[in-house]
Amino acid sequence: MIDILRHSGELLVRARRVVVFTGAGISAESGIATFRDAQDGLWMGVNPSTVASQNGFSEDPGLVWRWYMHRLADITRVEPNPGHIAIVDLFALVRRAVGHSFTLVTQNIDDLHERAGSPQVLHLHGSLARFRCNRCRSIHHLQDMDRSASLPPSCLLCGEFVRPDVVWFGETLPGQTFAEATAAARRCDLMLVVGTSGLVYPANELPFIAHASGATVIDVNPEPTEFSRVARVYLQGRAGTVLPALLEETRLLTENPQT
Repeated sequence: MIDILRHSGELLVRARRVVVFTGAGISAESGIATFRDAQDGLWMGVNPSTVASQNGFSEDPGLVWRWYMHRLADITRVEPNPGHIAIVDLFALVRRAVGHSFTLVTQNIDDLHERAGSPQVLHLHGSLARFRCNRCRSIHHLQDMDRSASLPPSCLLCGEFVRPDVVWFGETLPGQTFAEATAAARRCDLMLVVGTSGLVYPANELPFIAHASGATVIDVNPEPTEFSRVARVYLQGRAGTVLPALLEETRLLTENPQT
């Protein structure tokens, strides 16, 4: 494993444009339930089309609002884990040492990357830290009383209900964000894939776009994924274990480039 980590560190040091692409697995290590967990996944006891769709929101806005406020409370209670923090430190290291371009793209709607210190995160599926009007899309700043309300607050501009600024079933990804992520994938030299199964379209296209454009792909996951077959390196394990070890190997290489 040490030799594979060192090789991965060498690839990082040689790259000039790096993209880190994260999924639910890295947040799960902080205690956030994933949608596909068989025991306590987020869909247990609820119908996805009811709580995560425009039709469901129209039919029962209170149910959808309370479900998301419960998710928000869960996210607020947890902390970034060593995987999130290692990404921040890796960004600082490679930018300081060799002047890399570094882009962080996530499928997660939590704000754990930001709370760990990562700047300018591209959220492909939106963010539960943001709220907007369901009609005019104006931004709503969440109040304490909104968190325990039985119904969503109303937009101050048009009176329509406010909703989480996340992507629901049947909705497209935010166009500008996805365009930036796709452009970063096309021009990167290396993509580090972390904690994602590769099952959610179209976000799952990004590593394949990077690979087709000539980039090196490193896959960090507990089990092999769709991305493992195009990855130059597969680092098996949890992000909170593998990424700090990769950070340390990369640090040693930048401090002792001849070793």
